[in-house]
Amino acid sequence: MRFDKTLIGSSSALLVLSLLRDGDKYGYEMATELARRSGNAFELKEGTLYPLLHALEKAGDVRAYGRTAPTGRERRYYSLTEKGRRRLKEKEEEWHLFSESVNAVLRASALPDG
Repeated sequence: MRFDKTLIGSSSALLVLSLLRDGDKYGYEMATELARRSGNAFELKEGTLYPLLHALEKAGDVRAYGRTAPTGRERRYYSLTEKGRRRLKEKEEEWHLFSESVNAVLRASALPDG
């Protein structure tokens, strides 16, 4: 099933920050891990991922640094900062409240009229 892009766009920062909680990653690694974890439901293309990473870096939520991969190729890795950990926690709480509220409305709508 394809999701409305606005649903994914509004939660993309939460998803990326969550991926970095487990350790530093480079862009392609994040994109493939997100697809794997979501059963290929979520796909972040370069045109979406890198501007998001740059915005998170500018906000101080992630730190970027270069590192040479075993193949000899230079890669740009991203790590979660303390500020980013706090933002992730806030976004997770926000998401839980939002999803619980949506589910409450959906459950109430499914009840027969009384």
